[in-house]
Amino acid sequence: MKYVPLFTFLLLFIACGKDNAERNPFLQETNFRFELNLNLPLYNGLNTIGNPVYVGNNGVGLRGVFVMKTSVDTYFAFEASCPNHIPNSCSTMTLDGQNVTCSCEDFEYSLFTGQLLNRPDDGERYFDLLFYRAVQSGNTVTISN
Repeated sequence: MKYVPLFTFLLLFIACGKDNAERNPFLQETNFRFELNLNLPLYNGLNTIGNPVYVGNNGVGLRGVFVMKTSVDTYFAFEASCPNHIPNSCSTMTLDGQNVTCSCEDFEYSLFTGQLLNRPDDGERYFDLLFYRAVQSGNTVTISN
C-alpha cells in the first residue's frame, strides 16, 4: 500500500511528455477571425459540397484562405500561401478545381484533405496545407486561428 503513491507519481511522470508536433517553419502564426455570410452571392458557392472559394480579404490568414464545404455540415479552411517555402511573389496558390497549385514548384494540394498530392521522393521534409478552424452556425461560417 505504501508503494501506491510512488507508483502513481512514476506513472504520471512517464505519461507526461513533450509535444513533438512540428510547426511549419515557413508560415508564421497569425491570429484572425472572419465570418462568411452564406447568403451573400460572393460566398453562395459554399452551400455546395466541393465548391471552393478563395477569401483574400486583408487580415485573413497570411495570403488569404481557401474554404470548401467537404460534407453536409463540415467546412475546411486552408492557408493560401504555399506551405513549403517562405511567402514570396509566387507563393499565393491558385484554384484548380478542388485542388490548389503553387506556381513556384507546381506543388498540388487537395482541398478535401490538405495533403500535398505530388510529394517528391527525395528524402526532404514537405508540409501539407496549414489548416484553420471553420465552424458553421446557421448561415455563417466563422474561420479563425
